[in-house]
Amino acid sequence: MSSRPHRVAVIVDEGTNPFEVGVATELFGLPRPELGRPEPLYELTLCTPTPGVRMNHGFFTLSGVPGLDAVDDAGTLLVPGRPDNVVPRRPVVLDAIRRAHARGARVVSFCTGAFALAEAGLLDGRRATTHWRWTSAFRELHPTVLLDPDVLFVDEGDVLTAAGSAAALDLGLHLVRRDHGAETANAVSRRLVFAAHRDGGQRQFVQRPLPDIPDESLAPLLAWAQRRLGEPLTVGELAARIAVSPATLHRRFRAQLGTTPLAWLTAERVALACRLIERGEVRLDVVADRSGLGTAANLRERVRRATGLSPSAYRRRFGPPGGEPVTA
Repeated sequence: MSSRPHRVAVIVDEGTNPFEVGVATELFGLPRPELGRPEPLYELTLCTPTPGVRMNHGFFTLSGVPGLDAVDDAGTLLVPGRPDNVVPRRPVVLDAIRRAHARGARVVSFCTGAFALAEAGLLDGRRATTHWRWTSAFRELHPTVLLDPDVLFVDEGDVLTAAGSAAALDLGLHLVRRDHGAETANAVSRRLVFAAHRDGGQRQFVQRPLPDIPDESLAPLLAWAQRRLGEPLTVGELAARIAVSPATLHRRFRAQLGTTPLAWLTAERVALACRLIERGEVRLDVVADRSGLGTAANLRERVRRATGLSPSAYRRRFGPPGGEPVTA
């Protein structure tokens, strides 16, 4: 990261959802005293196509912020959703989105903001997601987009899309993790009292049986497993811990977390491996052993798949300054 914080611009248009603007403000606009650093992680700018815009249902009117020219020096452009998604966006808004993408900015949508990105032509032939209730309308309007309505968010590198409004928090923390590492993202999530890491591949809509049965909660099992990630845990051992069959455990994970036991366990181990690297561990075999990933080769593959970086590159970016290279 440069000495100047990464700038994030948020386009607030007529009807924009206040919740998603609040998520962007919380994650990218506020000081982070929990990190013990005086400077902010990001520099946030809200911008509007007109001097004043009425947000969703007229509960708020936003004024006194910059115009869309503020988009032109942002490293990340964020587009929240709005309820009238079948109504075309203003040409000036679409032009601002296209300009940002053309010069290499990272473009992000929250919830139904994916409609704006698709209308601007950024999602043609690419994977994306949006709120599950708008799946049919989205596919009808934008048939060339590879829509995946069953995930929390999709990271295509330079273009990222989140599902429902709450999934904006998941994608926002994913961006913090991508920019500043797992340790920082975990600290921010603790401040927010929010799940530290929900993988984008988890389902955004989970059918819960009614009534909920309190003693079927997976929380005690998850806490138990997180304390033992370095041990050779298996799905069978997790199931035995709460005296159910592996098939029943699989169903409960799907119902409560929207993922599988093995996928959850692997994601937790990769997150632990990243934290160990950030804290200065340079031996890959030690990181692999302590995180439960087994071998240095498996660690390399998993870290690269999760972060897009090799362990050495990850340490150079997020590890202690002046440290030694990661070694096997």
